[in-house]
Amino acid sequence: MKYSVIAFALLVCFTTASVAQKYAYVDTEYILDNIPEYKDAQNQLDEYAAEYQQEIKEKIDEINKMTQDFQAEAVLMPEDVKNKKEEEINKKKEELATFQNQRFGTDGDLFLKREELVKPIQEKIFNAIEEIAVDKNYSFVFDKAGSLSILYVNAKYDISDDVLDKVGAELGTVRKENRVKKKTPSSNPSRSPSKPEGNAPGPVRKGGKK
Repeated sequence: MKYSVIAFALLVCFTTASVAQKYAYVDTEYILDNIPEYKDAQNQLDEYAAEYQQEIKEKIDEINKMTQDFQAEAVLMPEDVKNKKEEEINKKKEELATFQNQRFGTDGDLFLKREELVKPIQEKIFNAIEEIAVDKNYSFVFDKAGSLSILYVNAKYDISDDVLDKVGAELGTVRKENRVKKKTPSSNPSRSPSKPEGNAPGPVRKGGKK
C-alpha cells in the first residue's frame, strides 16, 4: 500500500511537470523568406551552380567530340594510335568525374560556398530561437517547415515573427507589416481540426490568429 501511494504521488508529479511545459513553433521557411540577405545568398549560390554546370557541359561536349572523331577515324588508325586515343578519352572522363565531385560533391565548391553564405544566417536564427526559448521558458520549439509530421498548430504559439524581430538589427529583415505568410489549404476556417493534447502544438494545420 505504501509503495502504491508513493508511485501514485510520483505519477502526479510527473504529469504536473509535463503539463507545465511550454511549447512554441517557428516556420523557418517563412523566416528565411523575410531575410533579404538570405535571398541574396541563394541568388549567388544559383549563379555559382549555373557557372559550374556550364563548365561541366563544356567538358562533356569536349569528350563527346573526341569520342565522335575517334569513332569516325578508328577504322583507319593503327592499333597503337587507337589505344592511345582511347586512353585519352578515358582520362578525360576520369577528369570530368573528379571535376564534378570537386564542384558539387559533399565537400565541394558549392557546398563550401553555401557554408560561407548561408550558415552564418542560419546560426543567427538558431541563436535567436534559443534566446527567445530561454527568456520565455519554452521546453520545446518545433519547426513547422521541418520534417516533423505536425498536423495542427495554434498560431498563438508561433514565434517566427519574434525571431525575425530579434535578428532584424543584424540581418535587416522585412518589416513586420510587409511580411506575408503562405496560405495552406488547412487554414480554411470551415474546417475544425481536433484540439492538440496539453500545451503541445501537436501534429501542423494552421490554427487561430496571433
